Amino acid sequence: MAATITKALEMRKPIPRRASSERLVASVICMIRKLKSGEYRLYSRKKNPTTGKRRNLGTFSSLEKAKQHERAVQFFKRH
Repeated sequence: MAATITKALEMRKPIPRRASSERLVASVICMIRKLKSGEYRLYSRKKNPTTGKRRNLGTFSSLEKAKQHERAVQFFKRH
């Protein structure tokens, strides 16, 4: 019986997982858009069900500042 359990565990393939930094970059890039003025705007991840639009969470002069604010927003939501 122990042999069958070990064999079953050996056959099980690990689930591929993304690195947390990949998830962060992927989620940030799709919610930060570059404006014609050269600034970056951060949008909410969820759409408003009634209007179908995303909430503006701020406009920033650089992409790094927008990413930093996105991390702050996510931290605030979970703490």
